[in-house]
Amino acid sequence: MSFNRFRAWLVASAVRPEARLWLVIQLAILHAVLWTFILINLKAAQDVHMDVAEAWGWGQKFLWGYGKHPPLSGWVAGLWFKVFPAADWATYALAMAIVGIGMVICWLLSLRVVDARRAFLVVVMVALYPIFNFKGFKYNPDLLQLVTLPLLVLAYLNAFEKRSWQSGIWFGLAGALALMTKYWVLTMIGAIGLAALIHPDRLKFLLSPAPWVAIATMVVAMIPHIVWLAEVHFVPLTYAGDTYSLEDSRLVHQLVAGYALHNVALLALPVVLAALAMAWVPPWRKLLLRTPSRIITRAWARGANPGVNVSQARNVWIIQIIVAVGPPLGALVFSIYMKTDWGISLFFLVPLALVAIPALRVQSATLFNIVAIWLVLSVATLAASPWIAAREMAANAGNAAIYGARSELARELTQAWHTRFGSRWAVVAGTMEQIQPLVFYSPDHPSALLPLEAWDSGLTSRDDVKTYGFIGVFDPTDGRLPAFEKWVSETAPNAERIVMTTRRFTHGKAGPSMSWNIYIAPPAK
Repeated sequence: MSFNRFRAWLVASAVRPEARLWLVIQLAILHAVLWTFILINLKAAQDVHMDVAEAWGWGQKFLWGYGKHPPLSGWVAGLWFKVFPAADWATYALAMAIVGIGMVICWLLSLRVVDARRAFLVVVMVALYPIFNFKGFKYNPDLLQLVTLPLLVLAYLNAFEKRSWQSGIWFGLAGALALMTKYWVLTMIGAIGLAALIHPDRLKFLLSPAPWVAIATMVVAMIPHIVWLAEVHFVPLTYAGDTYSLEDSRLVHQLVAGYALHNVALLALPVVLAALAMAWVPPWRKLLLRTPSRIITRAWARGANPGVNVSQARNVWIIQIIVAVGPPLGALVFSIYMKTDWGISLFFLVPLALVAIPALRVQSATLFNIVAIWLVLSVATLAASPWIAAREMAANAGNAAIYGARSELARELTQAWHTRFGSRWAVVAGTMEQIQPLVFYSPDHPSALLPLEAWDSGLTSRDDVKTYGFIGVFDPTDGRLPAFEKWVSETAPNAERIVMTTRRFTHGKAGPSMSWNIYIAPPAK
């Protein structure tokens, strides 16, 4: 197949009803596979992130909640790792599988708002958005929202269009699924509610059964989780209040500014690359020599645009503006610690919001250009990933938070337990950041106990500690060490106390040395 014929085939496949879904699925699969290998190379000298290890631990027991969060991310991890081993590569494959599914849903969502040509441009812009590649390396509730929130918006647009009780049921179920991912999705649910109230066609929607059936369905679907919340005395709210409440207003302002700049920078990449793809449409060379401004202005024109459903585009614009502005303002008003990761799930609509501007004209050649840009950047990143990883390790050689040898510690502790007791190591106690990787990497996969926190996962208990024994692991430089040692003294006064030191070598390069206070309490006789 010649180059021109391939380009024509790609553009035709992107818009033909019988071919376009399969093309998008192929794109998502290729994206997921490429970036899985990229992440494997980039993270070769690192252990998996503690959030990933935590989700793996949750997935070992299907509960209606896990201390800090609703259960869906744990359930998904549990199902995934019933098929795949507890290995680093499998966690990156899971993250990219989530990203790939999110891409397909974003495309389906886009078809409710724009024509197939624009929808394909949107999905490739989403693939270029760093949240869907570099930043998507760690599977956790934030990343899983890249599936559940696009699904929620898709269900809303469907209900807004059809206004039937059946569409209301799907909308309600999508809302419940999103809430079972993370309570943060209340920001998106609130934005959708405001969009329904602000939209010019609000009365048509509000007087239909769809929104009311959706609310009832969501409440009913959430009952098991609400019961769990009551049983644990609403401990996730305690976690949120204790962890993210701030009194330093200056720090709050700095965090909000950092959050805004961080997300603007991430969004700039797909927007700039899409603009380049539009400018790179023939006869761009002639225009560059004669009237350079036409390279930009030719993509804009007044008048009606049959490629945009303006009514649904209004919904997208309203929702995106609210979720972009609302959380930072809320953080300023209520003095909340604003994490940059909270923006992971809130800006996937930006490509669609821009492409849905009626005055924007998208030529067919743009589709091939944007795919070419995505492919070249992805393949180049794959080729450069070992070099990037080596440079990163050289620049951060002493950073134990990134390169600390926790997987080695997990194996050494497992061996120490087996040598002493000849049984499975069942419980590890400490702080989340220190012990979750041990849960993942130990061949025994012990359950994590967080004795200094009120929001334990529920996977084990204080009674299990007395029955099965435990290994306590603590960073000697952590200011919470006295409190942990007090707990150990009260729980297992005869626990053996030792110090272990670990270090990892990657391609002959030494990582940082880390020392750990270890407390080994035997099982009951």
